[in-house]
Amino acid sequence: MTTERRDLYTPITQTIVTQLEAGVRPWHQPWKVQHAAGGISRPLRSNGEQYHGINVVVLWLTAFEKQYVSPLWLTFQQAKELGGSVRKGEKGTGIVYANSIEKKETDTATGEEKTERIPFLKSYTVFNAEQVKGLPEKYYAKVANPLPLEQRLDIAERFFAGTKADIRHGGNRAFYSPGSDYVQMPPFESFETRESYYSTLVHECTHWTKHECRLNRTFETKRFGDQGYAMEELVAELGAAFVCADLGITPEVLPEHASYLAAWLQVMKAVNKAIFTAAAQAERAADYLTKLQAVPAIA
Repeated sequence: MTTERRDLYTPITQTIVTQLEAGVRPWHQPWKVQHAAGGISRPLRSNGEQYHGINVVVLWLTAFEKQYVSPLWLTFQQAKELGGSVRKGEKGTGIVYANSIEKKETDTATGEEKTERIPFLKSYTVFNAEQVKGLPEKYYAKVANPLPLEQRLDIAERFFAGTKADIRHGGNRAFYSPGSDYVQMPPFESFETRESYYSTLVHECTHWTKHECRLNRTFETKRFGDQGYAMEELVAELGAAFVCADLGITPEVLPEHASYLAAWLQVMKAVNKAIFTAAAQAERAADYLTKLQAVPAIA
């Protein structure tokens, strides 16, 4: 079981490391396409449900490399059940399924029965809808009237208001202050684009979720720039990409985040499941922010 996990962690981590070394963030796409199932969205299963965690990053990376428009992904069997078939010569994308099993043991000294949960990771293969022929038309349909940007930004405003986070504006730096528990943002008008403002805000709000009264997330950071600091920044990067996709906003790579690349690479090369941990924590943060909404703000 341990060997299988290593075999699954390593190839995915190596692929992401290769992209980062080339200056490409797999979780930032140009989003210049529109599909009826979602122009800006997380990857979707054949039934329209979202993928989660590391699978989001893996499928975004594949879609970016292969220039797929569709966010929909299917297993070979799902394609067959829908009346379709994978085109000859097409190669699938390996993703993972994480779960745990219960193992019961009896303590020989006390006679008490103890239950231990043992995590496991399994791999399976999916194909983008564009690799499959003969599917119902909705799997290929382009969206006729994409949601206007202004409406998407209104949704974002309601989303951040719904978090009830203490968001302050002023100065020329964006940061989260753990001690005082507030998010500091430069004035809206100081950003080059509206998307860059919201990308930055959701990045800092992802940091906000780590507070001990919320998700109590810690990577044992001892100093600025250490491995724990790099992991937290990676969680914020991924969390921002997830929420931006949910809100229909184009995430933007901010210049100051370039300095984190070397640190992320160092962490991933040292710990081959670091990106899996970061993606799982980013998912928790994105879910936490979403659940704070009194009325769902996501379109």
